[in-house]
Amino acid sequence: MDLEYKVEDGIATITLNRPARKNAFTFEMIADWAKALRDAAADPAVRVVVLTGAGKGFCAGVDLDTLLDVEDEPLEHKNMLHERIHQVARALEDLDKPVIAAINGDAVGAGLDMALMCDMRFVARSARLSEGYIRLGLVPGDGGCWFLPRLVGQAKALELLLSGDFVDAAEALRIGMVNRVYDDEMLLEETYAFAARLAANPPLPMGMIKRTVRMSERMDMRSSLDLISSHMPVVMSTEEARKAMAAMRESVRGARG
Repeated sequence: MDLEYKVEDGIATITLNRPARKNAFTFEMIADWAKALRDAAADPAVRVVVLTGAGKGFCAGVDLDTLLDVEDEPLEHKNMLHERIHQVARALEDLDKPVIAAINGDAVGAGLDMALMCDMRFVARSARLSEGYIRLGLVPGDGGCWFLPRLVGQAKALELLLSGDFVDAAEALRIGMVNRVYDDEMLLEETYAFAARLAANPPLPMGMIKRTVRMSERMDMRSSLDLISSHMPVVMSTEEARKAMAAMRESVRGARG
C-alpha cells in the first residue's frame, strides 16, 4: 500500500510508502491520509499520531504525474487543491490529539507543508527542507504561506518561500522550523519514546491544551483566558485529575512533615 496506517500502544503511525518516488503523494494517498486522521480522531485507543516516510525521504510533495489527469482549467486546479489536497489540513485541524512529523529525509514543497501543519517536527540530521515552489514558478499550494510564518516569523518565511532554498536540520532547528534533531538511525526510536510519554498522559487535558493553543492564535488574550476558564473545571471534575491532585497534596504534606 502507498500509505500505511497502524495503531500500537496508543500511538497511530501514518507512513508514506512510495520510497521509489521519494514518497510523493497521489490523490488516492491523500484520501487515505485524511481518512487515517479521521480514524485516529475517532479511536479512543489512539492518544498520539506519528507521520513519517518510508525509505530515505520524507515527502517530495505531490507526484507531478497525477496532475496530468487534472483538466488544464483554473477552476479545476482550484478544486483539485481545495477538495483533494487540502482535506489533510482540514482533518488535522479537527484532530485534538498531538501529531508529530518524524522527518526522516528530504521534505520539499507540499511535502514540507504537510510536516509544517503537524504539531511538532522531529527531524533526521541528514534531512533537508525546502518550500521549493518558486523554482517551478508556483505559489505554495498546501498552506506554506500560513504555517511557515507562524513558526519562523514573516521575514524568514519570506526568505525561504521566495528563494526556495534548502535548509539543513541544524538550521531548521535554529530558526524554529523543527523541534528536535536526531541522528538518522535514532530518529524513529526517539520520536516513539517521546510519543509514548505523551500517550501516557490523560487524553482530555492534552486535547484541551492543543485546542486552546490553536484557537488562541486567532484570539485576544481575554478570550483565551475565558476559554481556559471553561476548560479547567471540566478537567478538574475527572477522576484522573482528582486522584492526581490528591496524590500531590499527600506528597506535599509528607515533605512538610
